[in-house]
Amino acid sequence: MDNYPLLNLFWTMLWFFLWIMWLFLLFKVVGDIFRSDDLGGWGKAGWLLVALLLPYIGVLLYVVVRGKSMGKRDIKEAQDREAAFKAYVREAAGTSGANAPKEGRHVDDLARLAELKDRGAITDEEYQRAKTKLLV
Repeated sequence: MDNYPLLNLFWTMLWFFLWIMWLFLLFKVVGDIFRSDDLGGWGKAGWLLVALLLPYIGVLLYVVVRGKSMGKRDIKEAQDREAAFKAYVREAAGTSGANAPKEGRHVDDLARLAELKDRGAITDEEYQRAKTKLLV
């Protein structure tokens, strides 16, 4: 350890960290290439070849060219997952539809009230009054 100064250790750790970050970005780009619906088979194959044969330039080029749509696909996927989860919870709780038990309708009403409160459409006081009215 005497012939490996602290500054060299710092630089080694920095380069290692940057390499790991690049690997994460590479996996993200490859995953995005495969889940992209607007690319055909040849387009996916081309981007994959560019990203793998010219690793640093290919990944950087992909992020520059398709980075905006990459973010939109991430957001859409998260929204789809959340909608599917909410639908599953409603189905599992049996609270969807007009035939739902009285307690189930209260859950839906409370969820709508909480949504209104979160958006700032109603005050905390109005929320508490409406919640009390529903639960009584």
